[in-house]
Amino acid sequence: MQVVKQRRDAALGRLVGGIPYVGFLGVGFERRGDELTAVLPYDERLIGNPMLPALHGGAIGAFLEIAAIVELSWTVVWEAMEGGGEAADAIEAGRFPPMPKTIDFTVDYLRSGLPRDAYARARVNRMGRRYASVHVEAWQDNRARLFAQATGHFLMPNVDA
Repeated sequence: MQVVKQRRDAALGRLVGGIPYVGFLGVGFERRGDELTAVLPYDERLIGNPMLPALHGGAIGAFLEIAAIVELSWTVVWEAMEGGGEAADAIEAGRFPPMPKTIDFTVDYLRSGLPRDAYARARVNRMGRRYASVHVEAWQDNRARLFAQATGHFLMPNVDA
């Protein structure tokens, strides 16, 4: 069982490591089974309004979009890994399906993001062969007290071609 956990953690690390902006913002992911929680560690450079101080809206929006895209990609990778065969072997070798492309992404800023770590979870509402819809919620200290949420629509890569 430990080998399976290590294999999944390694696959998630390679998937996330292939997205440069994730590293730039310092976003990390905690995995519990197939559930991911995105973590945006507080950094002074993320402050947009030093008078409050509050996290920059662009950093929040990027964090939510990253959480959505990684959740969507991880869903595809997870299914491939669990299905076995050539797709699982490709993922083991570090060859991932192409990332989904954002069609639109709408962020609702519910309150100021405070100068502390932020967390987000994404939920895939619909995923078809060509299109997917994802909802993301972000919080800081209390999961029930969201500071931002977003809905995104994504073009799924054509993996059959």
